[in-house]
Amino acid sequence: MSLFRRGRGGPGRVSVQEAAARTGDGGDAVLLDVREPHEWHAGHAPGAVRLSLSALATGAGLPARAQARPLVVICRSGNRSRQAAELLAARGADAVDVIGGMRDWAAAGLPVVDARGRNGTVA
Repeated sequence: MSLFRRGRGGPGRVSVQEAAARTGDGGDAVLLDVREPHEWHAGHAPGAVRLSLSALATGAGLPARAQARPLVVICRSGNRSRQAAELLAARGADAVDVIGGMRDWAAAGLPVVDARGRNGTVA
């Protein structure tokens, strides 16, 4: 049984605060970023793993760290993560998307790092 609240007939949705709690220290889920490489390199949440929606849609498997774990899916604003969470749920994964995506993540003061581990930006 999923620990995340579900929307009408689709995968659940969580706030950025819930996402941070579920994927941070002591959390049980993996933060899966489905943005494209240039967006990831500009800035992402520390500890997130990346698999673009385009790769996921063409059948790419999950990164090893994300397999058989609850998934919290994030993108820039929430549109791609919603699509990705639906694809993943259809494949049997326990997946939810993050309302507002990385834009809301950064606006909430949660950390964003670039490809070098320095302060990043949401592209």
